[in-house]
Amino acid sequence: MFDNDDWLNQHREEVIDPDREIVDPHHHLWPKPNPAGIVYDLDDLWRDTEDGHKVTQTVFMECRAAYREDGPDHLKPVGETEFVAAAAARSAREADKATIAAIISHADLRLPISQLDEVLDAHLEAANGLFRGIRHSGPFDPHSEHFRIRPRSPEGLYRDPDFRRGVAHLGERGFTYDTWNYHHQILDFRDLAAAVQGTVMVLDHFGTPLGVGPYEGKRDSNFSKWKDDIAAVAAQPNVYAKLGGLAMPDNGFGWNERDTPPSSDEFVDAQAKYYHHAIECFGPERCMLESNFPVDRLSISYRTLWNGLKKITADYSEFEKAALFAGTARRVYRVSRPA
Repeated sequence: MFDNDDWLNQHREEVIDPDREIVDPHHHLWPKPNPAGIVYDLDDLWRDTEDGHKVTQTVFMECRAAYREDGPDHLKPVGETEFVAAAAARSAREADKATIAAIISHADLRLPISQLDEVLDAHLEAANGLFRGIRHSGPFDPHSEHFRIRPRSPEGLYRDPDFRRGVAHLGERGFTYDTWNYHHQILDFRDLAAAVQGTVMVLDHFGTPLGVGPYEGKRDSNFSKWKDDIAAVAAQPNVYAKLGGLAMPDNGFGWNERDTPPSSDEFVDAQAKYYHHAIECFGPERCMLESNFPVDRLSISYRTLWNGLKKITADYSEFEKAALFAGTARRVYRVSRPA
Protein backbone atom coordinates (compact mmCIF):
# COMPACT_ATOMS: atom_id res chain seq x y z
CA MET A 1 0.00 0.00 0.00
CA PHE A 2 2.83 2.39 0.84
CA ASP A 3 5.48 0.90 -1.44
CA ASN A 4 5.25 3.83 -3.85
CA ASP A 5 8.91 4.91 -3.81
CA ASP A 6 9.26 4.80 -7.58
CA TRP A 7 6.35 7.18 -7.99
CA LEU A 8 7.48 9.54 -5.22
CA ASN A 9 11.08 9.61 -6.43
CA GLN A 10 10.04 11.12 -9.74
CA HIS A 11 10.18 14.44 -7.91
CA ARG A 12 13.17 15.26 -5.71
CA GLU A 13 13.96 18.63 -4.13
CA GLU A 14 16.85 20.06 -2.20
CA VAL A 15 16.02 20.14 1.49
CA ILE A 16 15.12 23.57 2.82
CA ASP A 17 16.45 24.71 6.21
CA PRO A 18 18.00 21.28 6.95
CA ASP A 19 19.07 22.21 10.49
CA ARG A 20 15.51 23.00 11.63
CA GLU A 21 14.64 20.53 14.38
CA ILE A 22 11.38 18.65 13.87
CA VAL A 23 9.29 16.67 16.32
CA ASP A 24 6.79 14.84 14.14
CA PRO A 25 3.72 14.50 16.41
CA HIS A 26 1.66 12.18 14.26
CA HIS A 27 2.67 9.00 12.48
CA HIS A 28 1.54 5.39 12.39
CA LEU A 29 3.19 1.97 12.31
CA TRP A 30 1.93 -1.38 11.07
CA PRO A 31 3.94 -4.56 11.68
CA LYS A 32 5.39 -7.11 9.29
CA PRO A 33 3.91 -9.52 8.37
CA ASN A 34 0.41 -8.12 8.25
CA PRO A 35 -2.48 -10.09 6.76
CA ALA A 36 -4.29 -6.85 5.91
CA GLY A 37 -1.40 -5.82 3.67
CA ILE A 38 -0.89 -2.52 5.51
CA VAL A 39 2.80 -2.39 6.44
CA TYR A 40 4.87 0.52 7.70
CA ASP A 41 7.37 -0.42 10.39
CA LEU A 42 10.21 1.40 12.14
CA ASP A 43 12.63 0.93 9.25
CA ASP A 44 10.05 2.39 6.87
CA LEU A 45 9.57 5.36 9.20
CA TRP A 46 13.32 5.90 9.38
CA ARG A 47 13.56 5.75 5.60
CA ASP A 48 11.30 8.82 5.54
CA THR A 49 12.61 10.70 8.57
CA GLU A 50 16.20 10.26 7.33
CA ASP A 51 15.41 11.80 3.94
CA GLY A 52 17.13 15.12 4.58
CA HIS A 53 15.16 16.83 7.33
CA LYS A 54 16.27 16.93 10.96
CA VAL A 55 13.57 14.83 12.62
CA THR A 56 14.78 14.03 16.12
CA GLN A 57 11.64 12.68 17.80
CA THR A 58 8.19 11.43 16.88
CA VAL A 59 4.84 10.65 18.46
CA PHE A 60 3.06 7.44 17.48
CA MET A 61 -0.68 7.73 16.87
CA GLU A 62 -2.96 4.72 17.25
CA CYS A 63 -4.08 3.10 14.00
CA ARG A 64 -5.65 -0.25 15.06
CA ALA A 65 -2.40 -2.11 14.45
CA ALA A 66 -1.15 -5.27 16.18
CA TYR A 67 -4.16 -5.68 18.46
CA ARG A 68 -4.17 -8.70 20.72
CA GLU A 69 -5.98 -11.64 19.18
CA ASP A 70 -7.07 -13.13 22.50
CA GLY A 71 -8.42 -11.90 25.80
CA PRO A 72 -11.11 -9.37 26.69
CA ASP A 73 -12.13 -7.07 23.83
CA HIS A 74 -11.51 -3.88 25.79
CA LEU A 75 -7.85 -4.86 26.33
CA LYS A 76 -7.07 -5.88 22.75
CA PRO A 77 -5.76 -2.38 21.82
CA VAL A 78 -2.97 -2.86 24.37
CA GLY A 79 -1.29 -5.14 21.83
CA GLU A 80 -0.66 -2.08 19.67
CA THR A 81 1.06 -0.31 22.55
CA GLU A 82 3.23 -3.36 23.17
CA PHE A 83 4.24 -3.44 19.51
CA VAL A 84 5.09 0.27 19.39
CA ALA A 85 6.90 0.23 22.73
CA ALA A 86 9.25 -2.41 21.31
CA ALA A 87 9.87 -0.21 18.25
CA ALA A 88 10.43 2.79 20.51
CA ALA A 89 12.99 0.89 22.59
CA ARG A 90 14.84 0.00 19.42
CA SER A 91 14.70 3.61 18.21
CA ALA A 92 16.18 4.80 21.53
CA ARG A 93 19.27 2.71 20.87
CA GLU A 94 20.00 4.58 17.62
CA ALA A 95 21.30 8.00 18.58
CA ASP A 96 21.46 9.29 15.01
CA LYS A 97 17.87 8.39 14.08
CA ALA A 98 14.44 9.67 15.05
CA THR A 99 13.23 8.34 18.39
CA ILE A 100 9.64 7.44 19.12
CA ALA A 101 9.24 9.58 22.23
CA ALA A 102 5.52 9.23 23.04
CA ILE A 103 2.62 6.89 22.33
CA ILE A 104 -1.05 7.73 21.88
CA SER A 105 -3.09 4.54 22.19
CA HIS A 106 -6.72 3.59 21.78
CA ALA A 107 -9.44 2.81 24.29
CA ASP A 108 -13.20 2.82 24.01
CA LEU A 109 -14.00 5.88 26.09
CA ARG A 110 -17.61 4.73 26.52
CA LEU A 111 -16.50 1.92 28.83
CA PRO A 112 -17.47 1.96 32.50
CA ILE A 113 -14.79 3.83 34.43
CA SER A 114 -13.53 0.67 36.12
CA GLN A 115 -12.89 -0.98 32.75
CA LEU A 116 -11.49 2.21 31.24
CA ASP A 117 -9.01 2.44 34.09
CA GLU A 118 -8.04 -1.16 33.46
CA VAL A 119 -7.20 -0.29 29.84
CA LEU A 120 -5.35 2.91 30.75
CA ASP A 121 -3.29 1.08 33.38
CA ALA A 122 -2.46 -1.66 30.87
CA HIS A 123 -1.30 0.93 28.34
CA LEU A 124 0.82 2.57 31.02
CA GLU A 125 2.50 -0.70 31.86
CA ALA A 126 3.02 -1.72 28.23
CA ALA A 127 4.40 1.62 27.05
CA ASN A 128 7.53 1.73 29.22
CA GLY A 129 6.95 5.32 30.25
CA LEU A 130 5.81 6.62 26.84
CA PHE A 131 2.01 6.48 27.15
CA ARG A 132 0.53 9.97 26.96
CA GLY A 133 -3.10 9.68 25.95
CA ILE A 134 -5.92 8.17 23.95
CA ARG A 135 -7.37 8.67 20.52
CA HIS A 136 -10.97 7.55 20.13
CA SER A 137 -11.92 9.34 16.95
CA GLY A 138 -15.35 10.53 15.89
CA PRO A 139 -15.56 10.61 12.07
CA PHE A 140 -19.04 9.94 10.74
CA ASP A 141 -20.49 10.74 7.34
CA PRO A 142 -23.53 9.25 5.59
CA HIS A 143 -21.63 9.29 2.28
CA SER A 144 -18.64 7.24 3.40
CA GLU A 145 -18.95 4.85 0.46
CA HIS A 146 -17.06 7.53 -1.49
CA PHE A 147 -14.12 7.59 0.94
CA ARG A 148 -10.79 5.78 0.62
CA ILE A 149 -10.50 5.68 4.44
CA ARG A 150 -13.78 4.43 5.84
CA PRO A 151 -14.95 5.92 9.17
CA ARG A 152 -15.82 3.58 12.01
CA SER A 153 -17.55 5.90 14.46
CA PRO A 154 -21.28 6.07 15.14
CA GLU A 155 -23.25 9.22 14.51
CA GLY A 156 -23.30 11.56 17.49
CA LEU A 157 -20.34 10.06 19.37
CA TYR A 158 -19.25 13.43 20.78
CA ARG A 159 -22.69 13.91 22.36
CA ASP A 160 -22.79 10.47 24.02
CA PRO A 161 -22.84 11.01 27.82
CA ASP A 162 -20.74 7.88 28.41
CA PHE A 163 -18.19 9.08 25.88
CA ARG A 164 -18.00 12.54 27.46
CA ARG A 165 -17.52 10.93 30.86
CA GLY A 166 -14.59 8.95 29.45
CA VAL A 167 -13.00 12.03 27.88
CA ALA A 168 -13.32 13.83 31.20
CA HIS A 169 -11.70 10.90 32.98
CA LEU A 170 -8.66 11.18 30.73
CA GLY A 171 -8.12 14.73 31.99
CA GLU A 172 -8.61 13.63 35.57
CA ARG A 173 -5.78 11.15 35.11
CA GLY A 174 -3.53 13.60 33.28
CA PHE A 175 -3.87 12.09 29.81
CA THR A 176 -4.56 13.85 26.51
CA TYR A 177 -7.40 13.19 24.09
CA ASP A 178 -6.77 13.11 20.32
CA THR A 179 -9.41 12.86 17.63
CA TRP A 180 -10.05 13.27 13.96
CA ASN A 181 -13.38 13.98 12.37
CA TYR A 182 -14.77 15.59 9.24
CA HIS A 183 -15.15 19.29 8.59
CA HIS A 184 -18.92 19.24 9.14
CA GLN A 185 -18.34 17.83 12.67
CA ILE A 186 -15.99 20.55 13.93
CA LEU A 187 -18.72 22.36 15.88
CA ASP A 188 -19.76 19.07 17.50
CA PHE A 189 -16.16 18.69 18.64
CA ARG A 190 -16.23 22.30 19.87
CA ASP A 191 -19.24 21.44 22.01
CA LEU A 192 -17.40 18.41 23.44
CA ALA A 193 -14.39 20.57 24.31
CA ALA A 194 -16.62 23.16 25.99
CA ALA A 195 -18.33 20.45 28.03
CA VAL A 196 -15.06 18.80 29.12
CA GLN A 197 -12.70 21.69 29.76
CA GLY A 198 -10.42 19.77 32.11
CA THR A 199 -8.99 17.57 29.36
CA VAL A 200 -6.34 18.66 26.87
CA MET A 201 -7.76 17.89 23.42
CA VAL A 202 -6.00 17.72 20.07
CA LEU A 203 -7.88 18.12 16.80
CA ASP A 204 -6.02 16.19 14.10
CA HIS A 205 -5.77 17.05 10.40
CA PHE A 206 -7.54 20.45 10.48
CA GLY A 207 -10.81 18.63 11.13
CA THR A 208 -10.42 16.86 7.75
CA PRO A 209 -11.96 19.08 5.06
CA LEU A 210 -13.47 16.57 2.61
CA GLY A 211 -13.24 16.91 -1.15
CA VAL A 212 -14.67 13.70 -2.62
CA GLY A 213 -18.15 12.33 -3.19
CA PRO A 214 -20.79 15.00 -2.49
CA TYR A 215 -18.03 17.41 -1.37
CA GLU A 216 -16.20 17.39 -4.69
CA GLY A 217 -16.15 20.75 -6.45
CA LYS A 218 -17.23 22.62 -3.31
CA ARG A 219 -13.80 23.50 -1.90
CA ASP A 220 -14.34 27.28 -1.81
CA SER A 221 -17.72 27.18 -0.08
CA ASN A 222 -16.55 24.50 2.31
CA PHE A 223 -13.42 26.52 3.10
CA SER A 224 -15.49 29.55 4.07
CA LYS A 225 -17.55 27.52 6.55
CA TRP A 226 -14.43 25.67 7.75
CA LYS A 227 -12.75 29.00 8.59
CA ASP A 228 -15.64 30.02 10.85
CA ASP A 229 -15.77 26.63 12.54
CA ILE A 230 -12.02 26.54 13.18
CA ALA A 231 -12.24 29.99 14.77
CA ALA A 232 -15.06 28.71 16.99
CA VAL A 233 -13.19 25.63 18.18
CA ALA A 234 -10.01 27.67 18.73
CA ALA A 235 -11.96 29.73 21.28
CA GLN A 236 -11.85 26.67 23.55
CA PRO A 237 -8.54 27.04 25.43
CA ASN A 238 -8.16 23.30 26.07
CA VAL A 239 -7.99 22.51 22.33
CA TYR A 240 -4.76 22.23 20.33
CA ALA A 241 -4.50 21.77 16.57
CA LYS A 242 -2.44 19.37 14.51
CA LEU A 243 -1.74 20.92 11.14
CA GLY A 244 -1.33 18.35 8.40
CA GLY A 245 -3.08 15.34 6.97
CA LEU A 246 -4.54 17.29 4.05
CA ALA A 247 -2.84 15.02 1.50
CA MET A 248 -5.10 12.10 2.34
CA PRO A 249 -7.05 10.94 -0.72
CA ASP A 250 -10.37 11.92 0.85
CA ASN A 251 -9.31 15.57 1.00
CA GLY A 252 -9.78 15.49 -2.74
CA PHE A 253 -6.64 17.17 -4.06
CA GLY A 254 -6.14 14.15 -6.30
CA TRP A 255 -2.36 13.98 -6.16
CA ASN A 256 -2.44 10.23 -5.48
CA GLU A 257 -4.11 9.71 -8.86
CA ARG A 258 -1.56 11.65 -10.93
CA ASP A 259 1.29 10.29 -13.02
CA THR A 260 3.75 12.37 -10.98
CA PRO A 261 3.71 13.54 -7.35
CA PRO A 262 3.33 17.21 -6.40
CA SER A 263 6.15 19.64 -5.71
CA SER A 264 6.36 21.62 -2.49
CA ASP A 265 5.27 24.72 -4.42
CA GLU A 266 2.11 22.93 -5.55
CA PHE A 267 1.52 21.82 -1.98
CA VAL A 268 1.89 25.41 -0.74
CA ASP A 269 -0.36 26.85 -3.44
CA ALA A 270 -3.13 24.39 -2.62
CA GLN A 271 -2.97 24.25 1.17
CA ALA A 272 -1.17 27.23 2.70
CA LYS A 273 -4.43 29.05 3.40
CA TYR A 274 -5.51 26.30 5.79
CA TYR A 275 -2.27 26.54 7.75
CA HIS A 276 -2.24 30.32 8.00
CA HIS A 277 -5.85 30.50 9.17
CA ALA A 278 -5.42 27.80 11.82
CA ILE A 279 -2.23 29.38 13.13
CA GLU A 280 -3.95 32.78 13.25
CA CYS A 281 -6.84 31.32 15.26
CA PHE A 282 -4.95 29.04 17.65
CA GLY A 283 -1.57 30.79 17.81
CA PRO A 284 1.67 28.89 17.22
CA GLU A 285 1.78 27.86 20.87
CA ARG A 286 -1.32 25.72 20.31
CA CYS A 287 -0.39 24.36 16.87
CA MET A 288 1.95 21.58 15.78
CA LEU A 289 2.92 20.61 12.26
CA GLU A 290 2.39 16.91 11.50
CA SER A 291 3.23 14.45 8.73
CA ASN A 292 0.38 11.95 9.16
CA PHE A 293 2.68 9.38 7.57
CA PRO A 294 2.41 7.01 5.97
CA VAL A 295 -1.18 7.90 5.03
CA ASP A 296 -0.16 11.17 3.37
CA ARG A 297 2.65 9.24 1.69
CA LEU A 298 0.01 8.11 -0.77
CA SER A 299 0.16 11.65 -2.20
CA ILE A 300 3.47 13.32 -1.30
CA SER A 301 6.97 12.44 -0.11
CA TYR A 302 8.22 13.21 3.38
CA ARG A 303 10.97 15.43 2.00
CA THR A 304 8.57 17.42 -0.18
CA LEU A 305 5.96 17.71 2.58
CA TRP A 306 8.34 19.23 5.11
CA ASN A 307 9.83 21.51 2.46
CA GLY A 308 6.31 22.77 1.87
CA LEU A 309 5.71 23.30 5.58
CA LYS A 310 8.95 25.26 5.82
CA LYS A 311 7.89 27.42 2.89
CA ILE A 312 4.46 28.07 4.43
CA THR A 313 6.07 29.23 7.70
CA ALA A 314 8.99 31.11 6.12
CA ASP A 315 7.76 34.52 7.29
CA TYR A 316 6.97 33.46 10.86
CA SER A 317 9.33 34.46 13.66
CA GLU A 318 11.95 32.08 14.98
CA PHE A 319 9.95 31.73 18.19
CA GLU A 320 6.84 30.79 16.22
CA LYS A 321 8.71 28.28 14.05
CA ALA A 322 10.24 26.64 17.11
CA ALA A 323 6.75 26.10 18.54
CA LEU A 324 5.22 24.84 15.30
CA PHE A 325 7.98 22.40 14.39
CA ALA A 326 8.80 21.02 17.84
CA GLY A 327 7.92 23.04 20.95
CA THR A 328 4.13 22.64 21.05
CA ALA A 329 4.35 18.90 20.45
CA ARG A 330 6.88 18.50 23.24
CA ARG A 331 4.73 20.48 25.65
CA VAL A 332 1.41 18.77 24.84
CA TYR A 333 2.81 15.25 24.84
CA ARG A 334 5.38 15.81 27.62
CA VAL A 335 8.37 14.92 25.45
CA SER A 336 11.81 15.76 26.85
CA ARG A 337 14.52 17.02 24.56
CA PRO A 338 16.98 14.33 23.52
CA ALA A 339 20.12 14.17 25.61
